[in-house]
Amino acid sequence: MEHLNSWVASAANHDFSIYNLPFGIFSTDDKKKVGIAIGDQIVDLSALDLGIDAHVLKNDFLNDFISLGKEKTNAVRLKVQEMLLEGNENDQIKAALIAASDAQMHMPVKVGDYTDFYSSIEHATNVGKMFRDPENALLPNWRHIPVGYHGRASSIVPSGTPIKRPKGQVMPKDADAPVYKACALLDMELEMAFIVGKSTDMGNRVSTADAEDHIFGMVLFNDWSARDIQKWEYVPLGPFLGKSFASSVSPWVVTLEALKPFAVQGPKQEPEVLPYLKCEGMGNYNVNLSVELTPPNGEAEVICQSNYQYMYWNMKQQLAHHTVNGCNLNVGDMMASGTISGKDENSYGSMLEISWAGSKPLTLKDGSERKFFLDGDQVTIKGHAEKDGVRVGFGEVTGVITPAE
Repeated sequence: MEHLNSWVASAANHDFSIYNLPFGIFSTDDKKKVGIAIGDQIVDLSALDLGIDAHVLKNDFLNDFISLGKEKTNAVRLKVQEMLLEGNENDQIKAALIAASDAQMHMPVKVGDYTDFYSSIEHATNVGKMFRDPENALLPNWRHIPVGYHGRASSIVPSGTPIKRPKGQVMPKDADAPVYKACALLDMELEMAFIVGKSTDMGNRVSTADAEDHIFGMVLFNDWSARDIQKWEYVPLGPFLGKSFASSVSPWVVTLEALKPFAVQGPKQEPEVLPYLKCEGMGNYNVNLSVELTPPNGEAEVICQSNYQYMYWNMKQQLAHHTVNGCNLNVGDMMASGTISGKDENSYGSMLEISWAGSKPLTLKDGSERKFFLDGDQVTIKGHAEKDGVRVGFGEVTGVITPAE
């Protein structure tokens, strides 16, 4: 890759480097706008002459901007990149810069529909071992289809939003009847999500070959999970209240174009998948992921280190399967990966796995233990890709757990 330098000093070796330039929605007063992140600064796109209608760039969400199409949005990103290159500093781009510390970040897109997949074979195997059959952990369909479910879009919130502990029905061990109480087994799920960038009509399908044309970019995703509520409700129809109370996303959308240098081959799929799920080229991305836990009045410590390249089913296959029945897509739809776990215990992407359903408590630096999260705990997911001195990152998504009311 060509080596690039920016005149914005903070961009060097930053998640939001000159190679990245992710899109997001920010405000410095009560007006939201479309911006691009560069180091510790934000480029206010509405302050530049980009040939785009003002209402698209002075907007509560990226949806209208994304709807312009990749030809236009890629051109904007490349034009801004040129303006930020070393030697190209001028009054127009300097006037468009705002310190990120002076801005508030918001939901990047208006999410009309949200789908959560279950695409890590390591995670699915761990869950199967815990709750079904250690010898036959995967259900018969798992290696044939990217398993997923339609989730709740209205409770997807931006990084920094407090997460209130949910209440619901749980079935205590050895009890005869369920009880209504606050969730005692509150968990996170380390995920990434892609954002649909091109709509389709009902009845149409998206092939794996065309899938990338329909994907605008990616964010970090924390699918908060109430395990005790989930356990009681999920048979026979799957997740409901145990998942719908909150999911957190990072505010900056990293484009597929920025991630392209980090594309890698995914795991070998056996048995061979059906023709509509076959795809050419490299469908996975080498993105380093970590989860940090900060207890109340304590220090942050890493409790998980994983990587997006572990995914058994890639984005192209997920989108092809999602639309194979003719299900239509809309710009801004969000599709999450499912928990991203690796092969060893340090890479497990949920407390359910880290503590092995509570049987192996995690001991923190302060001596306290966690089977699942307590009130006041802060959970932070970070992610970045790095290769040959080029860094493209996602920043972070964080949430503090507050008591149930």
